[in-house]
Amino acid sequence: MLKIGKLKLKSKLILAPMAGITDLPYRLLCRKFGAELAFVEMINCRSVSFKSKRTKQMLSTESKDSPLGLQILGCEEKYILHSLEILKDYKFDILDFNSACPAKKVVRRGEGSGLLREPKLFAKIIKLVVKNSWLPVSVKIRLGWDKDSVNAHEIALIAQDCGVDALFIHGRTKTQGYSGQVDYAAIAAVRKGLRIPLIASGDIFSGSLAKKMLDETGCAGLAVARGSLGNPWIFKEIKEYLETGKIIKRPAEKVIAKIMFEHLDSCVEFYGERNGVVIFRKFYTWYTKGLPKVRRLREKSSRVRTRDEVVKIISEGLGHE
Repeated sequence: MLKIGKLKLKSKLILAPMAGITDLPYRLLCRKFGAELAFVEMINCRSVSFKSKRTKQMLSTESKDSPLGLQILGCEEKYILHSLEILKDYKFDILDFNSACPAKKVVRRGEGSGLLREPKLFAKIIKLVVKNSWLPVSVKIRLGWDKDSVNAHEIALIAQDCGVDALFIHGRTKTQGYSGQVDYAAIAAVRKGLRIPLIASGDIFSGSLAKKMLDETGCAGLAVARGSLGNPWIFKEIKEYLETGKIIKRPAEKVIAKIMFEHLDSCVEFYGERNGVVIFRKFYTWYTKGLPKVRRLREKSSRVRTRDEVVKIISEGLGHE
């Protein structure tokens, strides 16, 4: 069991927040394959404060979408406090504060992994969040800004002293982005001295890599992100590998087609046909990665506008509805 504050989870596997990815349709799909805890897309505190239409849609949920995590991003006290007040009206089970995002537009504002260079400001913000949160609080960090300023252990202890209930860590620095190798030894070093659960992420693309992360870092849980793209069944694969050591083969193409139809229809139902199809198009590319016979259809998929058009190219490339 993975315990984060008052939240008790039977599974170590978590669907991490991903911008433009972990919307309600995708979360519900991943839950069917074993993602017990899932996060909404990262939410900027300024956007929450301004009550943007897009942000309200990102916060949409339903009864089956539980337990549910919320990840916020910010560095300005007034917006953080205002957003927390607004978010109390929503049903979530855990609040995560992002100090890991490496995007240029984010760090330029001093947010995300930009806070790793400002330990005093980081501490001030985390204390503020913990004090005003009605939920268990976790923090997401990276190893540091770059290879010459790896300070994850220091930041982790600060977060713990501020009263957070868990720590998420991506095993790369800000400047690495998503390139290079995950540093398992560095994650293991961060775990030393922590009394709170450490949940690791980075390159969890298979059951064997999930086991490698657990074995080499001693982490309490795994946050799966890019490994689930076009592969929502990865949660089932990881669970099977951890329990039996057996590798589950990639689903048959007709099974993948069925999953794609389900995902497409949930996108259309949630967003409406026009927007739902546009949003699903990127998922089509991920689902069909590595399948040579659909190569000519992938370019075509970027131009489809209706559900029927998407159904046609899925059926043509993978199977029948």
